Amino acid sequence: MPTQRKSLVDRALAKGRVVYVRHPVKRDETQWCALWDESWGHLMPWFPRPASNHAGAATTRFGLMLKSCDTPSNQQHLVCRREDDQIVGMVNLGQIFHGPFRNCYMGYWIGKRYTGLGYTTEAVRLVLRRAFVELKLHRVEANVIPDNAPSIALAERVGFRREGYSPKYLKIAGRWQDHARYAMTVEDWREIRSRR
Repeated sequence: MPTQRKSLVDRALAKGRVVYVRHPVKRDETQWCALWDESWGHLMPWFPRPASNHAGAATTRFGLMLKSCDTPSNQQHLVCRREDDQIVGMVNLGQIFHGPFRNCYMGYWIGKRYTGLGYTTEAVRLVLRRAFVELKLHRVEANVIPDNAPSIALAERVGFRREGYSPKYLKIAGRWQDHARYAMTVEDWREIRSRR
């Protein structure tokens, strides 16, 4: 195994059958930016617009992500394919609160050419385990635009329950969008794992 490949796998925060998750590092920039740029048309309806649409927008976004990828309030995870370390998407935990609340928000995306292969489902399960076991959170929330059927299907497949509906919740694709609110507690997660 080449040294670079071994060091990438060694950085894994959690490993599944086909993917692993890890924090980004500087040398991921070229690969991540290429995936982001080629997938932007696919992601645009569901994602906040970048601050600018200039050619370096992906590089700017990557730089900001790198600064905040492993902080007490933010955990960003690259989803990497085990067979070749290819970055295929991301699963993030943001606005992490500790103390009596112990809550966070989860976001996830997959590159256009990797949709429908099960990578995101496995990665979300890996990150949920991190949230509840390592980070000791009590609740993880995921908010999804109601028209985003694949994201809703994923949330339900991994065991999130729909808790409500938030009108004009987030500004996505240039306008305030309604969101379906999904959540999972550590008790829910333990119950789901006991049935698997």
